[in-house]
Amino acid sequence: MSKVYTVAVLVGSLRKQSINRKVALALAELAPANLKLNIVEIGDLPLYNEDIDVAPPAAYSTFRNQVSSSDAVLFVTPEYNRSVPAPMKNAIDVGSRPYGKSAWSGKPGAVISASPGAIGGFGANHHLRQSLVFLDVPCMQQPEAYLSGAGSMFDEAGKLSEATRPFLQKFIDAYGAWVELHKKA
Repeated sequence: MSKVYTVAVLVGSLRKQSINRKVALALAELAPANLKLNIVEIGDLPLYNEDIDVAPPAAYSTFRNQVSSSDAVLFVTPEYNRSVPAPMKNAIDVGSRPYGKSAWSGKPGAVISASPGAIGGFGANHHLRQSLVFLDVPCMQQPEAYLSGAGSMFDEAGKLSEATRPFLQKFIDAYGAWVELHKKA
């Protein structure tokens, strides 16, 4: 059996019933055997402040340890004002510090954005990718994943629609291969 890689999943929306959380949970169910997806919560992280990082709050340390101990990272994000939500950017900043000790470095990553709107979080997806380049996160390029009209992809119970399942399966299978490729390198 091949190695099972742990994936830290960051969800940009803090609502417990958010579309993006539902996408993350669906991806965890569809994940190939070589991936174990774990949502790493970002809502309780204090805003990054270098002054308080001298004696890091417990939330910073816990978050950094969760990301550092993972083999890979997956970002599931909505779009707020053509960019990533503030909690997602804050989590990226917290994980990237202290300087020279980034929790992100070298971890194979992927981005999927979901929005009830027509462009599926395209702006957030690309802004996030810009940060990942700097953070040395080799980000999967294909398939690109912008889920538009995402509010209709789940039923009242949060079950994924059969129409969306094949696309998410293709995405998570490709990501499993991406992680495998980069972890073996």
